[in-house]
Amino acid sequence: MKFVGAHVSTSGGVENAPLNAMKIGARAFAMFTKNQRQWVAKPLTTKSIDSFRRNLEESNIEPKHVLPHDSYLINLGSPDREKLQKSRDAFIDEIERCELLGLNKLNFHPGSHLVKISKRDKDYEKRVAIEESRCLDVIADSINLAIEQTKESDVKLIIENTAGQGTNLGYRFEHIAHIIERVEDKSRVGVCLDTCHTFASGYDLRTKEAYEKTMSKFDEVVGFKYLMGMHINDSKSKFGSRVDRHHSLGEGELGWDTFRFIMNDDRLDDIPLILETIDSSIWDREIRELYSLKAKSC
Repeated sequence: MKFVGAHVSTSGGVENAPLNAMKIGARAFAMFTKNQRQWVAKPLTTKSIDSFRRNLEESNIEPKHVLPHDSYLINLGSPDREKLQKSRDAFIDEIERCELLGLNKLNFHPGSHLVKISKRDKDYEKRVAIEESRCLDVIADSINLAIEQTKESDVKLIIENTAGQGTNLGYRFEHIAHIIERVEDKSRVGVCLDTCHTFASGYDLRTKEAYEKTMSKFDEVVGFKYLMGMHINDSKSKFGSRVDRHHSLGEGELGWDTFRFIMNDDRLDDIPLILETIDSSIWDREIRELYSLKAKSC
């Protein structure tokens, strides 16, 4: 069974997220547990926690189908020692907030090495490879530290692939595999594939053959056992552009066939499939349209 939803607002308090999910007919949802553009937020109150849990139960959405996202400020691979520590502290706080809300996943972007390297540099590719490898190791260290400091938690840390814009890592499946390989407690990690990011980073999804090739590559390099969520977005940017620009379903470069393949892929059952498309006013319609693709010829 498929569980489709969207990244809903928590305006007025985290307890409103399940209510907003219900309004659009969602069977899953994503949310921020605090302001995503601030390092520090007030602790969750007992009232908010209790209301969130009550509203979640009323929504009939299971905790495993909720995919919270961490702050955009966090960079677990930062080369700056002070900012790295700040990111690690904030990441641990995010895990603890998920735990308080009774949620068992935290979605995050791996990190960025932030080193500017000119493409005119004769050793450009070598230098990029060195910086990427160093950064991936730092990200894995950050995850290990976070797991060590939240030993009693069952919150899984869900690595999201990226489009590869700027110095963002995670745009190759090999990057994700590199991180997971170095995580000591692999029971605490998973992966979220974003369709826009996947396409923009150079993995095609537009035809049945291309879709199967990409999914087979993911399984070979990372493994489907780690796939614990997806972001369902069309792409404004071209194939392989490494530019992260989401679009409404069917309006971008991917087109409806991609989403038909997803909705009829049994490997993607029982995980949250989350819309982050650009027009929240039509999320309810997009959810209905996705479900209408189920069991149609693909």
